[in-house]
Amino acid sequence: MNTVYIDFTDLGDTEDFYQQLKEKLPLPETFGDNLNALYDSITGFVELPLHLEFVNMSVDQLEDFEDLLATLEDADEELEDFSFAYYLEQYEDDEE
Repeated sequence: MNTVYIDFTDLGDTEDFYQQLKEKLPLPETFGDNLNALYDSITGFVELPLHLEFVNMSVDQLEDFEDLLATLEDADEELEDFSFAYYLEQYEDDEE
């Protein structure tokens, strides 16, 4: 299974997300930077099996990208050969 990681450490907005996604997945040239195009690409264009993983998401990004997460969770439920996960950034505890 191919695993693609999207690092949210320096992502500011959806434009940054789609740019990173295009660098990591072979999306069609006509890909529109929107959720419908993303869903259509995953369910009908991208080679499966595929595991998509978001790492280092902040709590604010969870809210900002809520619709994106829901779209990918829908694709995860619909497709047997697609899986999706996300992980929050880890903070080291400086207090001792």
